[in-house]
Amino acid sequence: MTATIIKGKEVAAELRAALTEEVAQLKEQGIVPGLSVILVGDNPASHSYVKAKAKACEQIGVVSEVLKRDVSITQEELLADIQQLNESPNVHGILVQLPLPKHIDEKAVLNAISPSKDVDGFHPVSVGNMVIGDECYLPCTPHGIIELIKRSGEEISGKHAVVIGRSNIVGKPVSMLLLQENATVTIAHSRTKDLSAVTKQADILVSAVGQPRLIKAEDVKEGAIVIDVGNTMEEGKLVGDIDFEAVKEKAGYITPVPGGVGPMTITMLLKNTVDAAKTIHHVKA
Repeated sequence: MTATIIKGKEVAAELRAALTEEVAQLKEQGIVPGLSVILVGDNPASHSYVKAKAKACEQIGVVSEVLKRDVSITQEELLADIQQLNESPNVHGILVQLPLPKHIDEKAVLNAISPSKDVDGFHPVSVGNMVIGDECYLPCTPHGIIELIKRSGEEISGKHAVVIGRSNIVGKPVSMLLLQENATVTIAHSRTKDLSAVTKQADILVSAVGQPRLIKAEDVKEGAIVIDVGNTMEEGKLVGDIDFEAVKEKAGYITPVPGGVGPMTITMLLKNTVDAAKTIHHVKA
C-alpha cells in the first residue's frame, strides 16, 4: 500500500478561493475585513511569518495592518495598543506575533485581546468555549488539521486518534476537536512509556513534537491517517516528525512536510478574520 498524500497546499488554495469570493460579497455590503498584527522586535522568523500573513490577506482582499514595535516597548504600551485595536470598528481580527521579549508577560497580552477579535483562538474564553463545544474562533493549526482529515474523505467518528504532543497551541486543542468529532482520543507525550505501542493503535495519528523522523513505519498502523505537524530544519531542509518515505508505504493517508499542515494555518487565520467581520457586522452566514 502507498498512502494517498493529503496536499495541504491544494486544500488551502481551494479554501482561499472561496474566502476571496466571500470577501468580495462583504465589500459589496460596505464591509472590509481587517486584520491587525502586532510585531515586537527583530526576530527574523517572526518577521517572515508576519510577511506571509500579510501577503495571504492581500491575496483574498483582507486589509492587513502590521504594527511594528521596538523590542524596548513596555508591557503597558503594548496593552494600550491592543485596547485601541479592540475599540477600532475597522479591525476585526487582532494577532500578537509570538514570542514576545522576556520583559513582557505573554499571558497578560493574549488575555487583553477581545475574544470577539481573537482570531488566533488563544484567549482563555476562546479556549473554554472550544472545550465545551460553544461557538468561538478555533486555533488555526488544529482547525486546519481537522479540515485536512475531513478532506481525506475518511470518517473521524469512532476512530481511535492518537495525538503526540500536549502543547496549548496544537496538542491539547486538536485533541479536543477530535473528541468533538467523536473520535476516541489518546494523548501521548515525552513521559509516555512505550510510545510505539500507543501509536500502533492509532487509526488517526497526529504528531506535533518537533523531533525529526520520530515516527517510523513500524510505529504506524496499516492504513492509518498520519498528520505531521512537526517542522524542524535539518541540513537546510524542513523535515517533520514522520519518516515520510517509509511511513507512506504503510499509511492510508499522510501529509508531507512542507506542503501539508503549514499552508492550512494561515488559511484558517484568514477564515477566522472573515468570520469575525461577519459576526461583528451581524452578517448572516
